[in-house]
Amino acid sequence: MTTREDLRRDGAALRNRLFGSEAGTHFVPNYANLRAELAFGVVWHRPGLALPDRMIAALAALCSVQRLNHLCRHVIAALDLGLEPRSIVEIFVQCGIYAGLPASEDAMAVAEAVYAERGIELPPEPPRDDSIEMLDRRGRTLLEALHGDRGYSGYASPDNTVTQALYPVAIQYGYGEIWDRPGLDRRQRALVAVAAFTALKLDAQAAKFGQSALNVGLSRTEIIETMIQTGPYSGLAPALNALAALGQALR
Repeated sequence: MTTREDLRRDGAALRNRLFGSEAGTHFVPNYANLRAELAFGVVWHRPGLALPDRMIAALAALCSVQRLNHLCRHVIAALDLGLEPRSIVEIFVQCGIYAGLPASEDAMAVAEAVYAERGIELPPEPPRDDSIEMLDRRGRTLLEALHGDRGYSGYASPDNTVTQALYPVAIQYGYGEIWDRPGLDRRQRALVAVAAFTALKLDAQAAKFGQSALNVGLSRTEIIETMIQTGPYSGLAPALNALAALGQALR
């Protein structure tokens, strides 16, 4: 049987691998051990989701709830783990759909400072100036591939004259523009969405995207583990609520 000592030892080893030995100190007695045990021994050490995917979920959660000091350490660790600099900032760009553009910009400022210290420059890109009509067509194609008929139900229903004041914008810019940007594939973007919605306590959206993540290559286990991965960053209770909503949706 696994003991707390086992969890603490394994968690400390993984924490040190990701963040260095200096992450194992804290002025509050025993807190560093608790963090190693719970965050890294229990959660990060779980099977079912690859370490780079766990990092994507952690970055999305930290950006969404704006834990910027922790985000800085995680950006450094993500680079050391092999995530591409462009992929990291794309996580933050996408979170702007869910948590607001200021959340994206504050997270990107953290990444910019880390990249400057490491001499990392993002390569230039051609301007993205597709027409609104193109964004709408591309967005609806992606929405239907991702969600199927559920993409036009609930607040997304064309018959809802109140939400339709905004939902076309979500289709055009959320799906047609941001989900189409380079740097993350659809599977990774589904990871970001599930983690961000879980962290933001948006259970209906977390469950909806959890269902849809099955359509872009994530397994049921990976979706569950993505929600669990947010627990150390945005709370175990929001993760449990999202898992409960997902369980109902997957029945």
